[in-house]
Amino acid sequence: MKLNLVAFGIAKDIIGEKNLVVDYDVMSIAQLKEQLCKDFPEFEALNSISFAINEEYRLDDFALTANDEVVIIPPVAGG
Repeated sequence: MKLNLVAFGIAKDIIGEKNLVVDYDVMSIAQLKEQLCKDFPEFEALNSISFAINEEYRLDDFALTANDEVVIIPPVAGG
């Protein structure tokens, strides 16, 4: 299914752009994480990563649907 990825911070650096349309055979956020780690191995090094689907934070078991906007929110460091 086609998903519209929007990446911030280090996720944007890993993907190489802020917006990316992908066509993955995934049904949940957990499966999306696995696919992203296959396509972009650098994601495996991140301790935690959150996802917002259509502007709402969701857990790994959330079911994705075609054309969802998936915002990838990497861990935030501050000082």
